[in-house]
Amino acid sequence: MNYGFLAAAALMAAGTPAMAKKAPAGPVVQMSESFRTAAQAADAAIKAGDAASAQARIAGLMPSSDFEAYVAAGLRFEMAVLKRDFQAQRVALTDMFKTSSVPKKDAPRLRYVAGYLSYVVGNYDDALAQLDYAKTLGYDGIDATMLRADIYLRKNKPKDARPYVQEALARQRASGQPIPAAWYDRAISMAYAAGDWQEVGSLYRERLTKYESAGEWRSGLVNYLTAPGMESQVQLDLYRLQAANGAMASERDYQAYAQFAEKAGNYAEAKAIIEAGRAAGKLTATQATTASLMKSVTPKAAKQIAALPAAAKKAASAKDGTAALAVADDYFSLSQFPQAVEQYRLALSKGGIDQNRANTRLGIALARSGDLAGGKAALAQVNGNWANVAGFWSVWIDQQSRKVAQNPAAAASPAS
Repeated sequence: MNYGFLAAAALMAAGTPAMAKKAPAGPVVQMSESFRTAAQAADAAIKAGDAASAQARIAGLMPSSDFEAYVAAGLRFEMAVLKRDFQAQRVALTDMFKTSSVPKKDAPRLRYVAGYLSYVVGNYDDALAQLDYAKTLGYDGIDATMLRADIYLRKNKPKDARPYVQEALARQRASGQPIPAAWYDRAISMAYAAGDWQEVGSLYRERLTKYESAGEWRSGLVNYLTAPGMESQVQLDLYRLQAANGAMASERDYQAYAQFAEKAGNYAEAKAIIEAGRAAGKLTATQATTASLMKSVTPKAAKQIAALPAAAKKAASAKDGTAALAVADDYFSLSQFPQAVEQYRLALSKGGIDQNRANTRLGIALARSGDLAGGKAALAQVNGNWANVAGFWSVWIDQQSRKVAQNPAAAASPAS
């Protein structure tokens, strides 16, 4: 932390014996020649990293005026910084505050630093008091807001801490400055603990717009998938997104995805993901759960594929969109996205279906077909329980759009 104190600068401003004049910040600069010489020597030792010499010279200082007391306390502070002694830093600040020579322009920031140091040494009530004092003096930076959150967390009051983290994120967004990953993590952790899954999803999506590696995607999706009461179809589409990002990293990832696909009747998709897991070295042919699943879904997959043309024909003449939605889901699970798009549109035109689910998968299918703008538009129509799924896939589309903008020959990633 750069504290920016002016004690050393102030002592350099007093260049003649017993002189008294106004420093730029306002305090009266009054030091004897002997004190100034001794203080400058102590300052030089600190700058040289000579702790032993600096300590001895500071101990020998005999301040006889308010300003000399301020300078001596400032030097003790700088010495404590050199030694990384936070308790001594805090004590030195208290000594500085006892003088009337602290420059008015520095006082607000110094009070914040006092709050930070009290936090570091575990005096949380004083830390809050110092932050309140700093605020009355005009210091209310985002760092102070986050420090308040940290203090309440240390006091085991996460509910009191959370509004400050939310405020800090909002202020950082408004400033146009990037939000550190650690701030997102803190906010997500608090939302997670509060059971606010809407905010968990929103924060993870925002985080993924800034930090978009496969590892980040896996972390975000795996954690969000622990939300209670999530529909299995919603979970399936989040595993599909994880695969689309190359973020399948463990046996559990492949196994869970395959099980959700099988549960949805997408036998060919379940078979394909097991094969992909084996090819990636995350699953083995002898792994009991997926070996049993593979044996079950293989014949069913062949029947599912063979039945699709007839099912599509029946869906065209059906009274509502239920049959077309089922056919669309089958095509989607086979990564035959143009055919899925056609059937989702048919299902939506006929009605009688879950439009949010249909629009979500229509948007994904359009994007996976290469129509990124069309996919984003379809996902924008989604609300309700599918809104978070649509939101995560919209982030993926934005990332694909940036890749295409950087390389016009690029297209959306093929199905995993």
